[in-house]
Amino acid sequence: MLTLLFNLTMALLMTGVIWFVQVVHYPLFAGIGEERFVAYQATHARSTTFVVAPLMTIELVTSGLMAIDPPAAIAPWAMWLGLGLTGVTWLATGLLSVPMHTRLEVAFDHDAWHRLVMTNWVRTAAWTAHSALLLVVMAVLLER
Repeated sequence: MLTLLFNLTMALLMTGVIWFVQVVHYPLFAGIGEERFVAYQATHARSTTFVVAPLMTIELVTSGLMAIDPPAAIAPWAMWLGLGLTGVTWLATGLLSVPMHTRLEVAFDHDAWHRLVMTNWVRTAAWTAHSALLLVVMAVLLER
């Protein structure tokens, strides 16, 4: 149960973070101004990594543990789905978000910014779905 609590907590925290980033933070990038953007992007990358890297890592580890040893009364496929959703967030981060942030480290690039905002919906959907799945799992276990 402790692994599930950690997994649920990390997924919920990341869901909150990603919705804030998607709806508030990334859209504001366009208003920073080109002369200040590179410094802003560097600070953003450093600060964001400090916050999300531990959360994402704990979520990945606990998702893997849950898939290997699912809670009693929970279908194993549900925990493998959770691990898959966690994998989607990692892949989308590495293959979609990081390359756009790398382009933005040099200068504000409207195309890179737009792609970052649009492709971030993949992570937003995956974290939201993972949180919902884990809330259902927790509800089922609490009913027993």
